[in-house]
Amino acid sequence: MKEIISGCIRKDRASQHLLYKEFYSYCMGICKRYSIGDFEAADVLNNGFLKIFNNIDKYDPAKPIKAWIGKIMVNTAIDHYRANLRFTTYDDISEYEQNGKEAIVYEQMAYKELLMLVQSLSPSYRIVFNMYAIDGYSHDEIAKTLNISVGSSKSNLFKARQRLQEMIRDMEPLNAKMKVVSNHEQNISKNERRA
Repeated sequence: MKEIISGCIRKDRASQHLLYKEFYSYCMGICKRYSIGDFEAADVLNNGFLKIFNNIDKYDPAKPIKAWIGKIMVNTAIDHYRANLRFTTYDDISEYEQNGKEAIVYEQMAYKELLMLVQSLSPSYRIVFNMYAIDGYSHDEIAKTLNISVGSSKSNLFKARQRLQEMIRDMEPLNAKMKVVSNHEQNISKNERRA
């Protein structure tokens, strides 16, 4: 990896291509979480890699390259959001109370299903949810980064979680039906093998 980074510092296209290939999946995962769809995620990804290649000489080799690249991708996604002025509606609450019912169902879902649900959140809910729940930002950091109040950050997180829980509950009857169909298909397959 040191040779690839050195090559990127020298603006060597082959080294840049290797770095891109090495971290494409990781970075696209970050971009998809912050974006509404694949096209927007690809746009954020390309801008992020451009920033990486333009600033790779600032990378500290004593720290993990993956964390440095991830931070740039998250910041690029946030910049993209701010540039598109998506924070149009939000509620400001000064006193925030936790609902107390954290959804354990997140652990039971496949990554693609959860990503689809997160992408369907409104932009203001999606960005706060990603920053807080996935990337570990505090509400103070989110407020400063997005130029909103701490109360707005907390409110948007609460509403994002609430909306995700509603969408998951709405999916449960569908999943139950899919299991019944799947079990029925398995029984038919077993009966066909016996015959």
